[in-house]
Amino acid sequence: MNPNKALWEKGDFTRLAETMRKSGEDFVSTLGISKGLKILDLGCGDGTTAIPAAKLGATVLGVDIASNLVAAGNKRAKEAALNNCTFQEGDAIALIDLQDKSFDLVVSIFGAMFAPKPYDVAKEMVRVTKAGGRIVMGNWIPGDPTLAAQILRISSAYTPPPPEGFISPMLWGKEEEVTDRFAKASIAKENISFTRYSFEFRAPYSTSEFVNIFKNYYGPTINAFEAAEKNGKTVELEQELISLFNSQNKSESPKTTLMHATFLKVTVQC
Repeated sequence: MNPNKALWEKGDFTRLAETMRKSGEDFVSTLGISKGLKILDLGCGDGTTAIPAAKLGATVLGVDIASNLVAAGNKRAKEAALNNCTFQEGDAIALIDLQDKSFDLVVSIFGAMFAPKPYDVAKEMVRVTKAGGRIVMGNWIPGDPTLAAQILRISSAYTPPPPEGFISPMLWGKEEEVTDRFAKASIAKENISFTRYSFEFRAPYSTSEFVNIFKNYYGPTINAFEAAEKNGKTVELEQELISLFNSQNKSESPKTTLMHATFLKVTVQC
């Protein structure tokens, strides 16, 4: 199996996505989406941004490499009676089922950044976007002190070294790397802009329970715990994550969790 597919079919990312719904809706509301707009949500998960976009009247196609998340997205769309929102399996490095210049807007929030071959990813996103359309990415930032980047940093410290030729997904959070990737896809530098944005993770349970959610349902941390167990470091990893979550938690109640994660918002004019 494609290792990227195997990673995201581990556990159940929908359990984490449930804590990100409000931020997904808020972010989509900033994108100027109107009725009839044709949108591709790439690396869509179960629809944290695709569903809100469809509720604004856009025709949305969600594409994800994980079959379980595609099924969950289609279930959510059906339950919401959104006939204008569908989900299908696909790989961001080769969108073989999608025609050139098909979409007014391509969105990828913490999705396509995890695909290998980033130059192919940029080329494919540009290929399927209409002339005059936009690409909007949300990418975690390497070294950022907020939640998501720190979870990935801690997890990587417990996992074996990546294979030769591996390109860190966190490089999508560096402006010069993003600019180079889209430049190779024939996008002028002046048509690429960057800003910082923040997502909230809101959960009706404690930080220690939130760590358990990551431990059992999020691919990268599942891998980290599997590796830590082999090395007798499970408790060490768990305590490091609990300490991180406690330091990041802004909730006034110990029974709930509210944490922020800053990311790089990339906007490309095609």
